[in-house]
Order: sequence, then C-alpha cells, then structure tokens
Amino acid sequence: MSANMPEKPLIPADDAALAEVRRRSRRSFLVGGTAAVLGLLGWRWASTGSEADGISRPLRSVLDANGQLAGEYFSSAHLAPVYPKSRARMPRTNGRVGLKTALDPAAWRLRVTPSAGGAAREFTLADIQALPRIEMTTELKCIEGWSTVVTWAGARFADFLARFPLADAAAPFVNLTTPDGKYYVGLDMASALHPQTLLCYEMNGAPLTPEHGAPLRLVTPVKYGIKHIKRLGTISFPPQRPADYWADRGYDWHSGL
Repeated sequence: MSANMPEKPLIPADDAALAEVRRRSRRSFLVGGTAAVLGLLGWRWASTGSEADGISRPLRSVLDANGQLAGEYFSSAHLAPVYPKSRARMPRTNGRVGLKTALDPAAWRLRVTPSAGGAAREFTLADIQALPRIEMTTELKCIEGWSTVVTWAGARFADFLARFPLADAAAPFVNLTTPDGKYYVGLDMASALHPQTLLCYEMNGAPLTPEHGAPLRLVTPVKYGIKHIKRLGTISFPPQRPADYWADRGYDWHSGL
C-alpha cells in the first residue's frame, strides 16, 4: 500500500449506526443525569428539615414506615433459629456506653417502675435466678454486619412479668436503661414478651463478664444486637414510645431481623 494512500478502517463506517450510537449516548447521559439529580434531591429531602428523635423528620418518617411494616409481620410464634451448643463462640465486646463506671455486683439492683405508677421495686440477681431458667443457643447479629452463635441462659422477660405483675400486655412499651442512664433501649411490649427475650445472666455456660453486661443483660434474638442492652439497671413501662440510644442516632427504632 502506498504511503500516500489513507488506510481503510477495519470496520467500514455506517452513518446510520453512528447516528444511533450518538442518540443513545445522549439519552443515557440525560437519564443518568436526571437520576443523579433526583437521588441528590431525595437525599437532601431525607437529611434536612425539622428533627424528630434527634434526626431529620423525613428520614425518621422513612424509618418509622419500615418499622411499622416489620411490626405488622411480627409474631411471637416466629422464633429465631436455634443451633447446637457446639457452635457457640465468644462474641465481640462491642459497645462500652453505660459500662464505663465501676459497679459492685453485690450492691446491684434491678429497679422496675410499675406501669400503673407508684414506687419502683428492686430485685436482686437471686430474684431473677429463682425464675425458670431458660437456655438457648442463638445468633447474635450486629448492625455492623458480623454475627456470632452464643449460648445464653436466663429468665424469660414474660416469666418475670408473670411472677411480678408490674405491667400487663396492655402496656404498649418497655424502657430499659443502664444504671448510669447513658445507654437506653426501647421495645414494644410484644417484642419484650417474645418467648426468646431473656433477662440473661449466663453466656456460654458461665456468668456474664463485665464487658458483656454483668450482672444482667437483655437478649432478644429477633432484634439486632443494639437492642441487647448490657448491665441492665432500670425498667419502666411508658405510655409513649421511649427514646432509644441508636434510634436517636439514625437507626431504625424497631431494629428487628
């Protein structure tokens, strides 16, 4: 081939095909750009505006809608999977909020305020251990994405209220806090009375350690670990939905699995 002659393209140009490629490229750009703008506007709508429970009201509305849907499907007959005890492992020690102050286990008391009002009652660990002991091996699931199978032992929350009728099933909510009040969890009563919700004092066949919530913690395997409050100190039964530590920071109040 002469050096003065232009090389032929490997694929002959097709004017109609090139025009279609250009048309589609322009349409893709417009569609993608529109989607990006709508996504940005949607995020701005969700993350701005007045606040509710410490976060933007639109975002809280979305989370509450998800929670309401989950609540409609919730059933005490639905149990979290159980596993052989041989699969149990020691979970991570995530979370120090509410655990930083020194605690004398012998002086610890669980303070419970009746739903009807009146003076709070105090319970020792021995009072909880006198209730029927329930052991279960379930999966502790963290909102961060990890999970560990753990063997828990304690008393059902439902058995506690049956023995000490400080609230009945008509009470809509349960508020649980650490002794220093720095970590707090809200539950609907149906979740609290779920047969796998425990006032737990043992883990993997041994008493709870301080970093895992000694002397008493909540375990509820139908919820994420952020609801499994450690070092339980007080319980009350408010008529309105109580505050929740992680819901105040943008997570779903229900945090159900």
